[in-house]
Amino acid sequence: MGAKGFYLEIKHIDKTTGARYGILHTPHGDCEVPMFMPVGTLATVKTLSPEEVKSLGAGVILANTYHLHLRPGEDIIAEAGGVQKFMNYDGPMLTDSGGYQVFSLADNRKITEKGVTFKSHLNGDTIEFTPEKVIEIEEKIGADIAMSFDECIPYPATYEYAKKSTERTYRWAKRGKAAHKREDQALFGIVQGGDFEDLRKWSAEELVKLDFDGYSIGGTSIGEPKEVCFRMIDYAIKYLPEDKPRYLMGVGSLDYILEGIAKGIDMMDCVLPTRIARHGTLMTHNGRINIRKEMYKRDFTPLDPECDCYTCKNYTKAYLRHLYISEETFGARLLSIHNIRFLISIVEGAREAIKEDRFKEYKDEILKKYGDKRGF
Repeated sequence: MGAKGFYLEIKHIDKTTGARYGILHTPHGDCEVPMFMPVGTLATVKTLSPEEVKSLGAGVILANTYHLHLRPGEDIIAEAGGVQKFMNYDGPMLTDSGGYQVFSLADNRKITEKGVTFKSHLNGDTIEFTPEKVIEIEEKIGADIAMSFDECIPYPATYEYAKKSTERTYRWAKRGKAAHKREDQALFGIVQGGDFEDLRKWSAEELVKLDFDGYSIGGTSIGEPKEVCFRMIDYAIKYLPEDKPRYLMGVGSLDYILEGIAKGIDMMDCVLPTRIARHGTLMTHNGRINIRKEMYKRDFTPLDPECDCYTCKNYTKAYLRHLYISEETFGARLLSIHNIRFLISIVEGAREAIKEDRFKEYKDEILKKYGDKRGF
């Protein structure tokens, strides 16, 4: 039996690629797939209110188990009634397991069969994450979707390392699933295996036998070449069930998003739109813009005339540059609003193209217009 109130309803498969359009039903509402999910690591999408994020067309928002465990702690979130009530977001949410954060703390961690011991990046305290502990934290946080605890295999890695890690991730997934008792929360398995076809196949097939509510393809977008990332998807996705959600982790550039959709991915997330916004970089229908440039000092035109977001409807490039140069928080807010809306609108267009069996044409048109640049 799957989680109560959680299931994927596939409505149409694009005849040109196999891209899928459907409805993801969750206890906190329904949302269309494919979808791009904004990241709210600490139960907030940086500088934006939950209402603003939802108004941009967001369905699921991500929060992070590791960071929320450190601050404010899962017990406080549980006392508040769960993460949605805590942050006042009435839509569906997903918690990452913290596996990627542990991966990023490579210099301060020890991985054993039991789990991972590492140092807090805040105060140096020793923390132990086991599959059971991670599930306990995620159940208290209470998002609609929880992720299994895994090891994110570095790139490149030897076959021996990848095999050992992939097999351990499977055993952790099995332990985490046994520990997971919350019936109103979906639990996803994470396919690992590095850039090795037989390991990806084995990982996917063994996780499917455990019957998770959805499946993620992990270990991508960690510095590997684009063709390697796409190969990893191909190695895994054909072994995943068609009636369960497929989630590609950590993807936020147009080429990766559109290629993932073409391969049958339903869900993607990334911190990219808000992170690059805070550095003055904008994705627009006319190409990439660096708002810091002197050329925008007297540019009183909208940031992106083709965009329907609040920023583009109400403010000029000159004003946005002024806010950024002046280090005003309002500037970071306006730039983040635009970047998130831009990516979500691209995926909205993808959904319409899938329904009309013209996704390949749409994908080619977008990539030709914007170029084939990572991060854009």
